[in-house]
Amino acid sequence: MLFGLAAPLAFLSLTAIAFGWEFTLFFTLGASSIVLTLGLAARVWLKKTLPPKQEGTIAFFHPEACGGGGGERVLWVAVQALQKALPSVKIVVYSASDNTSQQLLEIAADRFNISITSSIQVVQLRRGNLISPKQYPRFTLLRQAIGSVQLAYEGLHQLRPELFIDTSGWAFTYPMCRLSGVRVACYVHYPTVSTDMLQRVRQRKSLYNNSARVADSRPASWVKLLYYYFFAWFYSMAGACANVVMVNSSWTARHIRQLWWKLEEPHRVFPPCLTADLQQLPLDRKLKHLSLVSVAQFRPEKDHPMQLRAYAQARKWAQANSQERSSEAVLASRLKLVGSCRNTGDQLAIDNLKRLAAQLGIADCVDFHVNVPFSELRNLLGNAVAGLHTMVDEHFGISVVEYMAAGVIPIAHDSAGPKEDIVQIEAGKNGYHITGYLCTTLEQYSSAIIEALSLDHPSRLKIAAAARRKALEFSDERFCSEFLESVQPILPSL
Repeated sequence: MLFGLAAPLAFLSLTAIAFGWEFTLFFTLGASSIVLTLGLAARVWLKKTLPPKQEGTIAFFHPEACGGGGGERVLWVAVQALQKALPSVKIVVYSASDNTSQQLLEIAADRFNISITSSIQVVQLRRGNLISPKQYPRFTLLRQAIGSVQLAYEGLHQLRPELFIDTSGWAFTYPMCRLSGVRVACYVHYPTVSTDMLQRVRQRKSLYNNSARVADSRPASWVKLLYYYFFAWFYSMAGACANVVMVNSSWTARHIRQLWWKLEEPHRVFPPCLTADLQQLPLDRKLKHLSLVSVAQFRPEKDHPMQLRAYAQARKWAQANSQERSSEAVLASRLKLVGSCRNTGDQLAIDNLKRLAAQLGIADCVDFHVNVPFSELRNLLGNAVAGLHTMVDEHFGISVVEYMAAGVIPIAHDSAGPKEDIVQIEAGKNGYHITGYLCTTLEQYSSAIIEALSLDHPSRLKIAAAARRKALEFSDERFCSEFLESVQPILPSL
């Protein structure tokens, strides 16, 4: 473990010597000494304070295990896969919710249609607020990272497993786990800090992770950029401590390859998507009402306001061009926003969206479906023509795959996962036809909505069929196979 920490620093030292960077060498050697000293002290302390390691135990670190997002689906499909492959292994979930193991399994069955018959143990984490961004109005990333280490220690203090699998992205917990003698695997959905984030701060672009107040100030932008670089350095070191690294997309793989100090390539394991059941929905659907659907957690980065504004602009165009054939389809449609509400912050976001819909004059044709079971989600997808996705740099985009599997035409953001791995906009590539739309601006989204709603029946069927074929690449079966293959070298030997 200590070599794992020292190797990247030694590499930087050699680089500094080669290029004559005396200051960099001085800093690197100093940092190496500090890290090694702290590592030795931490290892001794952890051996004294933590309970004996439970051999044959695999623990998943997923504080929001009761959530309804794609990360939680990865968690439960991974649990199911390990139980089938290793029936005698003991599965533990570190969770910050008050739900019992039975309640969590019921949530998995209800929201994701995942049936887990074998029992699991839940280690409840009482200090889940340590990783809540609301706790830290300043230096949020750094303070959350420190909080995640404290939270993981709380879990290890109750039960120290043989294998620790992080499925929620808290990389700063890995050094502590390795120092305590626990092997570590991780499934990275989204890098905590990425080169894209650094670039936005450098270019002073305002987005959900870079406020307009900071973007408008050159001094504030420089301070934040230095903070991000400092954080990225430690994040890279922490990531190097994982034995096995899995990522969910080509975009995430590229960023982890750039950031983390590891010689091995990360394993690209596409997340499990609801493809099998959704593919049973008829493509040649007879709809009483045209509807657009949006499936996403109610969080700022999902950019639901963009969806409302694009839909409102499409309806405004239709009202101004009533003589156009497509205007009738747009005016007859409804927008259905589907997602999970985890806390008061999410509820506030929903309330704000309802107010925005009213301000845009579309409140009477927008429906909110919150915390719906899988059966209702299936019905909503089965009655939709197109599905909206507006998150910038969505690491993968499970909802986009769900649209395609259900025969719903995706209208997704032209970046990251949807662009690189999922939506195809060029006919004939890899034997597929066009599978959806990729957009960036409000005007592009509005135009895509108008076009998708007004497609004639043969054209819609052609795109929907191609999209469904593409969705076959992202099945539960493929995830389970590649997940087990990735972690096989570090699984408990029973």
